[in-house]
Amino acid sequence: MQLTINRIDTRYVLDNEGGGPWVVFIHQLAGDLSVWDQMAGYFRNDFTVLRYDLRGHGDTTALPDAFTIDDLADDLAELLDKLGAPSAHVVGLSIGGMVAQKLAINHADKVGSLTVVGAPAFIPEDARPTFAQRAASVRENGTASIVEATLERWLTPEFRKAHPEVVKQIGETIARTPAEGFARAAEAVIGFDARDKLASVRKRTLVVAGEHDVGTPHAASKVIADMVPGAQFELLNAAHLSPVEESRRFSALLGGFLRDSA
Repeated sequence: MQLTINRIDTRYVLDNEGGGPWVVFIHQLAGDLSVWDQMAGYFRNDFTVLRYDLRGHGDTTALPDAFTIDDLADDLAELLDKLGAPSAHVVGLSIGGMVAQKLAINHADKVGSLTVVGAPAFIPEDARPTFAQRAASVRENGTASIVEATLERWLTPEFRKAHPEVVKQIGETIARTPAEGFARAAEAVIGFDARDKLASVRKRTLVVAGEHDVGTPHAASKVIADMVPGAQFELLNAAHLSPVEESRRFSALLGGFLRDSA
């Protein structure tokens, strides 16, 4: 399904068989809504589940202009408005976790609870050149050129060996991501910093990190839990994509958190 959000044709999938409270899942950089397919299966009977593609990812278009993480949060706020959602439990992975934090800060009325997965509270200065280099490299060589290196960061060697079909599907999604969409999003990540407002978040908050995540070390995620009053922090035996690697543990953890947030 498609809606025009802030002049952008946005793809979304809405599963509302359960007719319960809204849950929105936000995907990672160079991903799309398919990373949440399994979670949608777990939660669709008890919740109204929304997944969508970020600007310039999957089947969502992008304007030629630069954008920020705040802009991506504004996109989600408008999408929820247009779909008639009073508010939603917000679950974000990687860049999606950055968007989730900004939604909780800038559009608190839209957020029932906040779950941040594999995301930091800010991008440190020494990490910013890495994202700039990735943006430049993808503009020159395309997203297919980063598939192998990205999969090595996102998934542990043990998982990649045991689940080649999952690895293949995620790799294909990376390769399909439009180069300019990836580059603009990577550049948006460079300027991300939520530290000055996280202490003002008054929503129940769950922060999940992967013990083997080299891209976003779990200490960087714990900063969020330390800053948001009453936040819960959980460490899973995974790399960056803990909802994929540890899907059963993640779904059980999230399910318990959402039931307690009702």
